[in-house]
Amino acid sequence: MKFYCIFLFFFFAVISCNDPSNKNQPKKTAQDNTELNAFFPVTDFLKGQIFDINSKGINPIKITATKNKKDSIWLKSESLNDEFADFLSPEIDSANMQGLYTENRFLDQTIDAFTFTYDAKNVLPDSITLIHWDVYIDPNTNTVKRIYMVKNISPDKTLQLTWNSDKFCKIIRISKDSTGNPYVESETTIKWDF
Repeated sequence: MKFYCIFLFFFFAVISCNDPSNKNQPKKTAQDNTELNAFFPVTDFLKGQIFDINSKGINPIKITATKNKKDSIWLKSESLNDEFADFLSPEIDSANMQGLYTENRFLDQTIDAFTFTYDAKNVLPDSITLIHWDVYIDPNTNTVKRIYMVKNISPDKTLQLTWNSDKFCKIIRISKDSTGNPYVESETTIKWDF
């Protein structure tokens, strides 16, 4: 009886190792799973764009429009990190965000871009103000076309960033009035491609 049990054990082990459904399929490792679920490193991308602006010696123009006025100034390169500080923190990468956000990927043929969308899995901790972000990648050149981010900086203030790679960005500040209706408090455009 012992012999038959050992024989059956080895017989099933050999059969399962030679299962034809597993043939010609690459073995997955923990590293493969990490790569499949890796978030696009938005913060590193934005920092790279800022570095590129600084290395070219470009002084971007900042145009701010409010309800009553429009103003423009030339920015010094050393002030760019301060201008974009709201969107450089928290660090958007897989290590920091994977437990809090989900990623969806699809080819959006209407805008001719691979779209990566990120939304919160559950209610976020109070320390996290980032609500949502999108990354749009050109399918022909595999370069980032645009990044869109939304942050709640307080219960009645929201920031939206639209970053058009190598050209300009737009920051919209939305507030709520005393009745809770949202309105655009200011719209700032920073251009560095003239």
